[in-house]
Amino acid sequence: MANEVHASHILVETEQQAKDLLKKISEGEKFARCAKRFSKCPSSEKGGELGWFAKGMMVKEFEDAAFAAKLNQVVGPVRTQFGYHLIMVTETR
Repeated sequence: MANEVHASHILVETEQQAKDLLKKISEGEKFARCAKRFSKCPSSEKGGELGWFAKGMMVKEFEDAAFAAKLNQVVGPVRTQFGYHLIMVTETR
C-alpha cells in the first residue's frame, strides 16, 4: 500500500460541472488542460498538479479517493467542503 501519492486535481463548484469535465477527459481532452481552464484551485496554473502528499495532509474525502485510485485513471466527482474534485494519481511510493 502506498505511503504517498503524486496527484493532480480539478476543483469545480458543482457535481454537474465535474461530470461534464469527466466526460470531456474520457473523450480525449487532456486532464491538465481542463484543470488550467476550469479548476478554481490555485493549482490550476500547474495543470492541477498537487505534487506528493501523505495520508493526513488532505481532507478525508479527497485523501480516501486519491489513495484508492488506480494510476492514471481519473476518479470523481469527489465532494469535499471546497467543492467537487476530479483526481488523477500519477505515481505512488
